[in-house]
Amino acid sequence: MPQLPVVFEVGSIIALVAILLVDLLIVARRPHVPSLRESGAWVGVYVGLALVFAVLMLVFAGGDAAGQFVAGWLTEYSLSIDNLFVFVIIMARFSVPKAIQQEVLMLGIIIALVLRGVFILVGAQLIEDFTWIFYLFGAWLIWTAIQQLREDDDEEQQDSALVRLLRRRVRITDEFDGMKFRVSQDGAKHFTPLLIVLIAIGTTDLLFALDSIPAIFGITESAFIVFTANVFALMGLRQLYFLLGGLLERLVYLKYGIALILAFIGVKLVLHALHENELPFLNGGEGFSWAPEIPTWVSLVVILVAMAGATGASLVRMRRDAVVSGR
Repeated sequence: MPQLPVVFEVGSIIALVAILLVDLLIVARRPHVPSLRESGAWVGVYVGLALVFAVLMLVFAGGDAAGQFVAGWLTEYSLSIDNLFVFVIIMARFSVPKAIQQEVLMLGIIIALVLRGVFILVGAQLIEDFTWIFYLFGAWLIWTAIQQLREDDDEEQQDSALVRLLRRRVRITDEFDGMKFRVSQDGAKHFTPLLIVLIAIGTTDLLFALDSIPAIFGITESAFIVFTANVFALMGLRQLYFLLGGLLERLVYLKYGIALILAFIGVKLVLHALHENELPFLNGGEGFSWAPEIPTWVSLVVILVAMAGATGASLVRMRRDAVVSGR
């Protein structure tokens, strides 16, 4: 595991918190629907910041740590695009007004960061105490990859059990009232649909974290790298939502790229677990020398090829469908 200077880690966390606070302040003071140009510019800014951070990692911690960050960031970014597709469905299902979608997404991202922070701390502790946990992480990711391939694109997304319970038990208005959670109606206090939307986004991200956190731990065991990769992947998610918009549903082969990434990292985790094996009923508690340790650069290549291939194939499909429909 790469060793990073404490000053660098603390300084990085302070800088990231400052960036998120500034972003939150901008959203709160200027609620609006961003244009494609504005969204594209902000996505570029956040991608640029991630690359600058990777260079700083290279300077302060060496190439191995920088490579792990880039591979982890790309993994989280690709998985967050899948997450974004569900956000689009939630926004449409609950008819969230476009004027407040930026603020809703920002709150959703903050919820996601808190939940993932907890997952990262728990995951790091489990890895430190029980190396065999990599067997479980690997098996889970391989199963998730298979489920990703079996998923029906036309299958309607269902509300979570918590959302359904709230609908039955809590008084909720039919209309939004800005960013207010509670309003008075007919002399009684009611929650607005904003509560349901944020809970739906939070529970959805919790499910996605079950895939993404084990996936990035397959690339690095550094909790700091895992957390910063998640922060950089989520920071530009709000702008990416407005930039891609309806394009997401046209990326028909995206799920295959994501499935390949999950399956690859799952296999990598199982191989790592076999190499470092401590289970007494396997090989007498000794590691398997034949199990290779896949280097970070191979992970990086697989992630880039999978996402570029899935995106490129989707764009070709879109162009072909446009030609056919134009006849």
